[in-house]
Amino acid sequence: MAKLYWSALGIVVAGMLGIIGWNLFQGRSADQFAECRGSAIAGGTAQIGGPFELVNQQGQTVTDADVVTLPSILYFGYTFCPDVCPLDVARNADAVETLEENGMIAQPVFISIDPRRDTPEVLAEFASIFHPRMIGLTGSEEQVRAASRAYRTFYQAQPTDDDFYLVDHSTHSYLVLPGHGFVEFFPRSLDARQIAERSACFIRRM
Repeated sequence: MAKLYWSALGIVVAGMLGIIGWNLFQGRSADQFAECRGSAIAGGTAQIGGPFELVNQQGQTVTDADVVTLPSILYFGYTFCPDVCPLDVARNADAVETLEENGMIAQPVFISIDPRRDTPEVLAEFASIFHPRMIGLTGSEEQVRAASRAYRTFYQAQPTDDDFYLVDHSTHSYLVLPGHGFVEFFPRSLDARQIAERSACFIRRM
């Protein structure tokens, strides 16, 4: 009787493991970008990104659908940033250039977390320095905060009584594809070549 019990239990366990394994395989195979992913995201990529409404460097109100018409590398920063932002933005622009050299057109997108100082005019000048296709975005405090929450970024202006304040912020860049939305993030430890190579993998599979 005991032997029969353990045999039956073994069959049940084996069946359950088979079902779990099949579901995992199916979930992975259903992801067209599975081979490209270099980072694990708690809850999956659907937890990051989504619709936003901001103002571009021409002063026009735009949505994510208006902005992400090409593969885009998004970065949240501010133009008065003394060191980190210019380096990261320049690196993203270089990654876009590397992609173009390999026949893939992409664009860098800069979303300001400092709408108080980053007017459309300021962003227009800033974007023109780094790349001709760079899109600069700002908006109201509420619009910027909503976009930041969607991408799970952090920022906090340091308290001050003047206009010469710094803003603490996260420094990831985000690969967003037309029709797919957010697909990958890049830590600032990656260089332009590495970002271009990882982005290319996703772009080829669009």
